[in-house]
Amino acid sequence: MIDIRKLKELVKLMVENDLSELNLQDQAETVQVKRGLGGAPVASTAPVAMPSAVPVAAAAGGAGAAGAAMAAAAADSDAGLVAVLSPMVGTFYAAPNPDTPVFVNVGTKVSAGTTVCLVEAMKVFNEIKAESSGTVERILVQSGQSVEYGQKLFMIRP
Repeated sequence: MIDIRKLKELVKLMVENDLSELNLQDQAETVQVKRGLGGAPVASTAPVAMPSAVPVAAAAGGAGAAGAAMAAAAADSDAGLVAVLSPMVGTFYAAPNPDTPVFVNVGTKVSAGTTVCLVEAMKVFNEIKAESSGTVERILVQSGQSVEYGQKLFMIRP
C-alpha cells in the first residue's frame, strides 16, 4: 500500500506542473494518478483488477436475494435525492474549526453555492458547496473522517 505522504507529494507535483496524468512504477508498486473532474486528482495503485460492471448483489455487500434486496432498499431511500460528492481525496470537516458550529445539519435548507463542509488535502482546506438547492436529508460522513474522490458526503432533497 502506498504511503499517503508519497501520494500527497505526487498530487502536489501534478498541481505545480499542471499535469493531467502521472504514472510511476518500481519493483514493489505501480501508481497512476489522474486529474479527473474539475482538475481533482484521482489515484489508483496496481495491480488492480476491476470488473467492467459490479453486480447489484456485490454492491450491496451481500449474496443472492438478501444482497439484492439491500441494494433495492438503498436505491429506494435515495430516490429523488441529490448527492454532494467529494471532489478529492482528503479529510472531511463539518465545521470551519472545532469551536464553531457545523456548516449544515440534517434539515438545513441550502441553496446552490452554499458551503456545506471542508475537505482538507495537503494542508489546504477546500470549501465544498452544494450544487443544487434543497434540504439536507442525510450526512454520510463524520468530521475528521477520510474521504475518497467521488464519495457521497451529503444527500439533499431538491
